[in-house]
Amino acid sequence: MEPNYHSLAALIEAAQSSGQTISALVLAQQAAQMEQSEAELYEAMRQSYLVMADSVQAGKAPGVRSASGLSGGDAFRMERARQTKNDLCGGVFTDALIRALAVSEWNAAMGRIVAAPTAGSCGILPAAVLSVQAARNLPERACVLSLFTASAVGMVIAGNASISGAQGGCQAECGSAAAMAAAALVELCGGTPPQVGHAVSIALGNVLGLVCDPVAGLVEIPCIYRNASGVAGALVAAQLALAGVQSPIPADEAILAMKRVGDAMPQSLRETAEGGLAATPTGRRLHEWVFGAPPQSPSSPCPPGCACR
Repeated sequence: MEPNYHSLAALIEAAQSSGQTISALVLAQQAAQMEQSEAELYEAMRQSYLVMADSVQAGKAPGVRSASGLSGGDAFRMERARQTKNDLCGGVFTDALIRALAVSEWNAAMGRIVAAPTAGSCGILPAAVLSVQAARNLPERACVLSLFTASAVGMVIAGNASISGAQGGCQAECGSAAAMAAAALVELCGGTPPQVGHAVSIALGNVLGLVCDPVAGLVEIPCIYRNASGVAGALVAAQLALAGVQSPIPADEAILAMKRVGDAMPQSLRETAEGGLAATPTGRRLHEWVFGAPPQSPSSPCPPGCACR
């Protein structure tokens, strides 16, 4: 059966009928469509994976700050908390939070990242896959292949709903990224194609209605923290699906529900910085500070002399 990206159910059925993983199916189909060998296409994805890994290392270094001054240093703080044993979650969960913050902070600092599927949600997929790779000592090839499964999920979402915060709210960005990451994790951990579908549905259902309200119109607050929340959601959805938990709502229906919710959102909650956290008194004050209105600066995210500066 020739796979298409009109529905996740069709991809799952094609994978099951061929006895392949979704990633193997997608790699073969995309290589044929793009008139490349599978080896060439795999290598292109591998290069993206290497950029993801590099952005983690760069983003969690001390001294990372965005041009606006609104963000930076939180991945470093999380890393330091783990090293000093002030670590509530531990294991893969904490590692994923650190990586998600690192990549998204590196993006805000104008560093090189992979939009997965967008720059505003760039930390979720790499954080999920790289953290599980480190925890389970998985081969690079398995991790790179899992990105093809994630990409297929992203293509289905983009075709049937949206991956744009301006069109569908943050559910379309961080929500889509969480669904993509959950799908990658399920396959990476030996799950079945149907379990991939359940993970996608659970991940999307858990963020349905999430608004896009960037403070000062910049992809920093609360976007960076939502990357951490998004990878947490991906881990939850993947773990539930791997345990055999089945979403009563099929993934394709969850995707269409996300579209309907996004269409119903007022313009103020779709990346205009006119609602939500952006419209709070502090959010407006930060906007004025970034763009040069008041003489005073906001409370510094870290005190003078902090090691992250």
